[in-house]
Amino acid sequence: MTTRWWWVRHGPTHAKNMVGWRDLPADLSDTAQIKRLSAYLPKDAVVISSDLIRAVDTATAIQDSRPRLPHDPQLREFNFGAWDGMHWSKISDRDPELSRQFWEEPGDHIAPEGESWNQLSTRVSSVVDRLNGLYKDIIVVAHFGVILTQIARAAPMTPYQALGHKIDNYSVTRLDWNGAWQAHCINHQP
Repeated sequence: MTTRWWWVRHGPTHAKNMVGWRDLPADLSDTAQIKRLSAYLPKDAVVISSDLIRAVDTATAIQDSRPRLPHDPQLREFNFGAWDGMHWSKISDRDPELSRQFWEEPGDHIAPEGESWNQLSTRVSSVVDRLNGLYKDIIVVAHFGVILTQIARAAPMTPYQALGHKIDNYSVTRLDWNGAWQAHCINHQP
């Protein structure tokens, strides 16, 4: 059975600093956008989200009558550790070499007290692998980095290439699995 993954990035937080595991709420005031998004997504899909409030509340806003799976902490954004809440310039000042390597050579470079691209990818892929084949359509409300790890997996491409993709709030990235991956759309705006 083909499983169609409908990856949705949560609503905007309007944060100007790095946001990973900090539990910031989403601004869900654009009800017209939320309504368009919900209408675009398959009505018989199950909905799952990260356990961070910005993803949980966005999933609730688009859920309608769709069944809901429990929130999953494995679908959280990158754990940026000590960088979480810092401005990009402060991160660069604090860890100039590591901050450059983290984004330009993603893989095993770990944010201080946080995680690497490979750790995030393994964490998220474990959820995907567990759910593949159980449902026809799965809507996942998650985060920028989470979605990029699955794009890299499905496309396939390097982590650095995946980081070049823009993933807007409320965008949909559809990836299908039927023993092999196929990318259908990335960062679609309904």
